[in-house]
Amino acid sequence: MSGVASTLAKKRAQAAGFGTNANATKYLNQDFEALRSQCLSRGSLFSDPSFPAAPESLGFKELGPSSSKTRGLAWKRPGELCSKPQFIVGGATRTDICQGALGKKLRTFIHLLPNAQCVIYDPATLLLNAGIFHFQFWQFGEWVDVVIDDRLPVKDGELVFVHSAEGNEFWSALLEKAYAKVNGCYEALSGGSTSEGFEDFTGGIAESYELSKPPSNMFQIIQKALEAGALLGCSIDITSAADSEAVTRQKLVKGHAYSLTGATEVNYRGRKEKLVRMRNPWGQVEWTGAWSDSSSEWNSISASERPNASAEDGEFWMSFSDFLSHYSRIEICTLTPDAITSDSIKYWAVSNHDGTWRRGSTAGGCRNNPYTFWMNPQYVIKLNEEDDDPGDNEVGCSFVVGLIQKNRRRLRKDGEDMHTIGFAIYELPPQFHGQRNVHLDKNFFLTHAQKARSETFINLREVCTRFKLPPGEYLVVPSTFEANKDGDFCLRVFSEKQTETLITSSHDLLSTELTTILNKIIAKRTDIKTDGFSLDTCRIMVNLMDDSGNGKLGLGEFATLWKKIQRYLGIYKKNDMDNSGTISTPEMRMALKEAGFTLNNTIFQLLVARYAETDMTLDFDNYVACLMRLEMMFRVFKKLDPHQSGFIELDFQQVCHAITLYENKIINNLHF
Repeated sequence: MSGVASTLAKKRAQAAGFGTNANATKYLNQDFEALRSQCLSRGSLFSDPSFPAAPESLGFKELGPSSSKTRGLAWKRPGELCSKPQFIVGGATRTDICQGALGKKLRTFIHLLPNAQCVIYDPATLLLNAGIFHFQFWQFGEWVDVVIDDRLPVKDGELVFVHSAEGNEFWSALLEKAYAKVNGCYEALSGGSTSEGFEDFTGGIAESYELSKPPSNMFQIIQKALEAGALLGCSIDITSAADSEAVTRQKLVKGHAYSLTGATEVNYRGRKEKLVRMRNPWGQVEWTGAWSDSSSEWNSISASERPNASAEDGEFWMSFSDFLSHYSRIEICTLTPDAITSDSIKYWAVSNHDGTWRRGSTAGGCRNNPYTFWMNPQYVIKLNEEDDDPGDNEVGCSFVVGLIQKNRRRLRKDGEDMHTIGFAIYELPPQFHGQRNVHLDKNFFLTHAQKARSETFINLREVCTRFKLPPGEYLVVPSTFEANKDGDFCLRVFSEKQTETLITSSHDLLSTELTTILNKIIAKRTDIKTDGFSLDTCRIMVNLMDDSGNGKLGLGEFATLWKKIQRYLGIYKKNDMDNSGTISTPEMRMALKEAGFTLNNTIFQLLVARYAETDMTLDFDNYVACLMRLEMMFRVFKKLDPHQSGFIELDFQQVCHAITLYENKIINNLHF
């Protein structure tokens, strides 16, 4: 794990209702129920100020304000487009989605819609819903609940993007709008892959395989994925626009999203025949080749091995060899354990960690940068148990590593785009086994070869690769291709057997995680004003409570910190005499005294100059930052005053030592 503190903090956040698929975080702090109640009580339709019916919600280049594609575009509600608008008409079908940047992704998930996490909605007419909807998406380690209004982009009286063939059905257009909002704008959706849709709509991890060059154990990978409850999507490439959804001679549809729902082996004429079961969401249009419904091949196997293969339901069997020769690609989305309800599923274990690359400190670039590569964040993976039934005779531990760069689509309008990212895996030297406080230096990487690596460095949102390695401890180093590229990332490890993933001694990562957790908590409060804790303040919190000196927070240390913040909050509220959500500088002085700090005028003036706003008030985060720094300075003073005389005399060398003591508490265990 990323230290006891990280695990505990995330569990506390989840226990408080943050980020699970059963209780998603409110995106931009918008509460669907509260907003809908307000609209209904006022008798008005909802208009979303955070994603307005304005040019900036459409795009920045192809869909920018001066683009011909957006000229004459208007925003209209479903009730302005037809007389009886509905969310879903007769269940979601393939004809619901006709076009749009999100179209292929949505087609893959049509069969999931009634029960999936991507839509949380009581199907009723749009007119009774105050013009407000909400949808859930997985975003970089947590589920978010996204609120939208129902104003949709329209040109010449028709919806511009995704729409249903049924003119009065709007679920797909509304879902696309919510997805555009969480990505910044509609144009940010262009260039996305089906894998992204798999992950954002299920929370799983998606692998993609080109079937023209499949791994030797592809059939075994498929079988294990099905046992783990994974979703498997397949498609046949098109060579031209005319090929799109064209039906082949044997009734396969090009450019169409199929599901793979089964894999088995049968005894056929004295040998084992590998079969896969496919599903065409269209229904009826089915494969007519070998092993199709009612084909002669079924007559040569025993009745006990013969599945029900005669219904015109869009599901059919075919040989694995035919599957490889006819289909172009398979995408496998392994779900997280919390998304699986069946006890019969052999779900994979998962660990999830947030990290950052920062210029000059943790953005070392790939191995082409030998003198800075070691500065990247480092993670230890402990592979404890070998796979069950390896099948391919290769003994080892199977796991999938996915590295996602966060929020890059949202930065497109600012001229940014995806970084080129990847990762390398090293065998951890025995002398470091079992240690949490490990960050290997450049000499190790200059003298040791990588054990495995991501298939490539690529400028996509995610790079994901499957591995099988012997039991042991390994080091994963995620990086951008070039050094000094700022970015945030999420590293996930899915494994067939239970594994342990440890963040090595990157103190900043722990502080970053603490910043995220605390800011989610205080964002919920309406009785205090705050613009959030800074990373610097959280560094001080970590160092102040790190009694063991190992750069981590243990269970007791985190509990003490949490009690301290709650105590400070109580004092803050008590001294906020006018209930403004802030405290004035006179109230600040009383709050400091109640917290145990009696200061002279000179020191108080300095604190006011450092922490107060121009109107002589402090919000909550600045108040806590002030107290944390004071407590740190008092602790350093006491360290230099062993006899508790209240006075210290320092020569020049001792002054330098005092400054070093203070600064080392701030940067303890950071590696430069």
